[in-house]
Amino acid sequence: MAYYKEIVTKAVIGKGKKTIREDREVSFGDRLDNVLGCWVINHTFSGSILNGVVVVSGNYDVNIWYSYDNNTKTNVIIKNFNYQDPMKVKLKENSKINNNSEIIVRSLNQPSVTDVSVEDGIIKLTVDKQMGVEVIGDTMVRVSVEDEMDDYEEIEDDIVDEIDINDDYLK
Repeated sequence: MAYYKEIVTKAVIGKGKKTIREDREVSFGDRLDNVLGCWVINHTFSGSILNGVVVVSGNYDVNIWYSYDNNTKTNVIIKNFNYQDPMKVKLKENSKINNNSEIIVRSLNQPSVTDVSVEDGIIKLTVDKQMGVEVIGDTMVRVSVEDEMDDYEEIEDDIVDEIDINDDYLK
C-alpha cells in the first residue's frame, strides 16, 4: 500500500523578464564637435519586494568619448545613472510573493547605448537593457512513499571466500 508525504522546500515560484529603454541626457558645458563613442560599464543591480511588487534597482556608468577644438582634441566624460524598474512576474498556481521570498536578478542583455545625439550642448542617449527575475519561495512537493520494511534483511558476506587467489601471481 502506497501513501503520500508532503515535503516543503524552496523552488522557483515565478519568473519574468522586461526589456527597458531609457532616454538619458548629459548636460555639457564645454563646446564639443562630435561624439566619437559611447559605452556602458560597471552595471550593478539587485532585486527586492516593495508592496508586493518585484523591483529591480541598479546603476551603471556611461562613458562618452568626444572631440572638441575643431576635432583636434578628445576627452572622455563619465556619467553615473541610477534606475528602479518594477517587474511583472508570472507566478505559478497557488503561489504568492511575500517578504520571505528571494529575488534572483539576471541581466539578459547588458545595458548598451543604442542612440546618441547632441542638441544645444546636451548629449541625448538611449540605453537599452533586458532584465530577468526569478522569485524563490516555499512550495510543497507531494511524493509517493512505499510501505516501510519491517526489519532489516541480513546479508551474508561469504563472497570473499569463494574467490580463488593465486599467491604466486606476482613472482
